[in-house]
Amino acid sequence: MSAAVMPARFRPGWLLSLWVLAFMPLLIGLGWWQLERAEEKRSMQAEIDRAESAVPISLHNAIRLSDPAWRPVHLEGRFDTRHIWLLDNRIRDGRAGVEVLQIFHDLPSGERILVNRGWLAWPDRRIAPQIETPPGVQRLDAQIVAPSEAGLFQRNGHTAQAWPRLTTSVALQEMAEQADINLSPHMARLRSGDKAAFTLDWPALPMTASKHTGYAVQWFALALALLILFIWAGFRPEPDGDARH
Repeated sequence: MSAAVMPARFRPGWLLSLWVLAFMPLLIGLGWWQLERAEEKRSMQAEIDRAESAVPISLHNAIRLSDPAWRPVHLEGRFDTRHIWLLDNRIRDGRAGVEVLQIFHDLPSGERILVNRGWLAWPDRRIAPQIETPPGVQRLDAQIVAPSEAGLFQRNGHTAQAWPRLTTSVALQEMAEQADINLSPHMARLRSGDKAAFTLDWPALPMTASKHTGYAVQWFALALALLILFIWAGFRPEPDGDARH
């Protein structure tokens, strides 16, 4: 004779209850955090779109704005033919390369600003890339970019290192010290192709709002699965231990 089945009662057990109490708030909190990040990214993208659609202005006027990030600007002046940095670990279509950063002397404002001229393939690290600088006065269609995220700035033990120099992040203060030049606290990147530009397919934001929303859905789904498991385990019927065969 099979064991009798007792009526189902909600008895999840203290161990499972503690486990759910520990992880449920964490999963829900991570989901809300991802939703907040998604909203931040939407706001950031909206600000970028508004700034990019504005009428280009001179660098003199741009640097006097409270927040000139992503504002289109006209630059007029000369490139510093010596002080060039190669921003490493920049991948385009699966190809390794660098972004070329070069100091530009803007004549109307008198500012020396670091300009990103775009991406350049560097397939063979044994051969230094050839960086040609357009001569004479240049008129550039550029855009002020937001400050780079903190990263490791590659330092070298001796100051006589040849140019161009390799770096893994943008750190304007350290770059100014290396070049012994007063640099603008802002940075620009080229917007349209001309003889000063390399490849200008600038990547979008590292993570879009939709990706953050997708991660939030995953965290909430895990929380729901945990709740379902908790209810199922709590109501699972147990055999009557006193039953006789």
